[in-house]
Amino acid sequence: MSALHADAVGVLEGWDAPAADQEELRRDYLAHLAAHPDGLLKSCRDGHVTGSVLVVDPPRERVLLTLHAKLRMWLQMGGHCEPDDTSLAAAALREGVEESGIGGLRLLVPVPVRLDRHHTPCAWHLDVQYAAVAPEGAVAAISDESLDLRWYGYDEVAGVADASVAALVERTRALL
Repeated sequence: MSALHADAVGVLEGWDAPAADQEELRRDYLAHLAAHPDGLLKSCRDGHVTGSVLVVDPPRERVLLTLHAKLRMWLQMGGHCEPDDTSLAAAALREGVEESGIGGLRLLVPVPVRLDRHHTPCAWHLDVQYAAVAPEGAVAAISDESLDLRWYGYDEVAGVADASVAALVERTRALL
C-alpha cells in the first residue's frame, strides 16, 4: 500500500461526515479503496479518488473558480492524484496552486469539507474536497487546464456553477 493510499484511507476513516449522504459516500470511497490498490490513480478505470480545493478569500467574501477547459464548467480547482503525492490534502493543494497560479494557499481546516462523486470523460471521480484560504493580495494566473479564472461572491456561485460547487461553497461558509 502506498503512502497516498494509506493517507486516503486514514483521512476517510477519521472524517466525521456532516450529513447522511456524505456518510454514504465516505463508506463507498473506503470500499473502493479496499477493492482497488490503485484507486487513487487515473489508471484505475473503475474510478479514482481525486483531490480538489475551493480557493477562498474570506475578507472579500469570495471564491475563485476555474472555467475548466475540457468540461466547460465553472469548478473549484482540483484533479488527479499523482504517484508522488503523499497525502490527499497535499494533492488538493498542489492542484490548487497549479490551476490558480496562487502560491501560499493554506487549508482552512485540515480535513475534507465534503465529498462529491461525479462522472467525467475519463471515469468516475470520487472527489475529496478541501477549502484553502488565499493569501492577502493573491493574484490568480490562468493555467493550460483552464479557459478562465474568476472570483465570485459567495452568493453568485449558484448562478454560474452546478449544485456540487454551490454545496461546497455553502459547507465552506459554515466552517468560516
